[in-house]
Formats: sequence, structure tokens, C-alpha cells
Amino acid sequence: MTFQIFKQFAAIIVFVFSGVINIHAQHQPSADDMLNLVAKLKRIEAMQPDSIGPKYQLALQSLNYAIMNPHAPQTENVLAQAEETISKMENMKGADQSDLCTLRGFFYMVRIVQNPAQNGQRYYLEVMQNYEKALKLNPNNELAMQLQNKFLEGMKQATSH
Repeated sequence: MTFQIFKQFAAIIVFVFSGVINIHAQHQPSADDMLNLVAKLKRIEAMQPDSIGPKYQLALQSLNYAIMNPHAPQTENVLAQAEETISKMENMKGADQSDLCTLRGFFYMVRIVQNPAQNGQRYYLEVMQNYEKALKLNPNNELAMQLQNKFLEGMKQATSH
């Protein structure tokens, strides 16, 4: 029985990652493609309520959608879902604290992108502190490094204009 559950979970993970890879293989995924992926991940997460992996992917892809579509009508719902998923992960044993900090920093980064004038000063420290903590906990956290670099590049561009 355990083997069957593992096979089902492995098949789900392969399906999810193939969707993620397909979206990233295209240079500009459409908003609809991204929303479809988020919906698939939400269904997978519901089937695996005690698993961190699907929650992590759901939050990450939700934030990817939001950063690429900051003013789309669905963005607020997707962000609320991401925030709720991150909170669920924080209450789970075995959740990687570095990954959680990375997701939190990404969440606040999206808020800044949505409205730089209003949210820049408000969330700047949150973003920086979360990425720094993520990298302190795991210096090899590639996503934290990439997002921190993107954020710093964006801040440099914003201040040079």
C-alpha cells in the first residue's frame, strides 16, 4: 500500500515538474498557462495535505504569476493563496526555514512591484531581511540568491532614474 502511495506521489511530482519545465522552457509563458499550472498545483496540494513539496511549488508558482502579472485581476487572489500556503508551511514540521524565508521575501517583493511608490519603503527591509536570513540558514539556496540579486538590481535601476 505504501508503495502505491509513493508511486502516485512520484507520478504527481513528475507531472508538476514537467509543467514547470514546460513553462520555463518558453520565454514568456502566458498568464493563462501560469494560472493553469497554479490550479493544477492547488489540486495536487489538496491531495497531499501533509506534504511540504506541493505547498512549496504552489506558493512559488503563485508568486511567479504575481510578479509577472502584478496588476492582473486574479493577482490578489493568487497572492492571498500564496500567503495562506506559506503560513501552512510555517506550521509544518520539516519545513525548510531557508525556503520559507525565500518565499516570504518573494511575497514582499511582489508587493513592491505592484506599487513601488507606496510599498517600496514599506516592504524593502522585509525583503532584504528575509533573503539574508534564507542565505544565512542555507548559503547554497539558489532561489534566494537569484531573487536577492534581482531585487538589488531592480532597486539600483529605480534609484538611478
